[in-house]
Amino acid sequence: MKLLFDFLPILLFFVAYKLADIYVATGVLIVVTLAQVGWIWLRQHRIEKLPLITAGLVLALGGATLALHDPVFVKWKPTVVNWLFATAFVASRFIGRKTLLERMMGGQLELPAPVWVKLTFAWAIFFFAMGLANLYVAFTFDENTWVNFKLFGMLGLTLVFVLAQAAYLSRHLKIDDTPSKES
Repeated sequence: MKLLFDFLPILLFFVAYKLADIYVATGVLIVVTLAQVGWIWLRQHRIEKLPLITAGLVLALGGATLALHDPVFVKWKPTVVNWLFATAFVASRFIGRKTLLERMMGGQLELPAPVWVKLTFAWAIFFFAMGLANLYVAFTFDENTWVNFKLFGMLGLTLVFVLAQAAYLSRHLKIDDTPSKES
């Protein structure tokens, strides 16, 4: 359910674009993103940095798109978000004792420190490449192709990357072969 909640602004952006145009879609993106942040605040009485940063970028770049009637700003949003993620992942290697991934997933996975570092840099490279891919599609192809790529291409590439990470991680997972006690 959380995945659908996180995915909702992109999905509604896509639907609004198909039904109207980039400006209506951008307005929908802004409203839904701000509504999400408000919903998180009402439910948890706090908001993590990532949704706040994303909402700020949506508001700034989407607002510029609407105010200046130029879609170039909203086309940059996925790249800026991905490059911020890449920067955060790389910076986490040098700030603190644990990488960002280890802080996020360390409770679910026990991995040697070098594996956490490799995973962190793999994600940073992935996010950087996704930002480049967005720019390539946004400024090489027509707007409709970019909107399709934003939904299906970026989601598909992320899914493939996550599956590759899962395959890599499976080599490092310890299997508990302690016999279970049955009553």
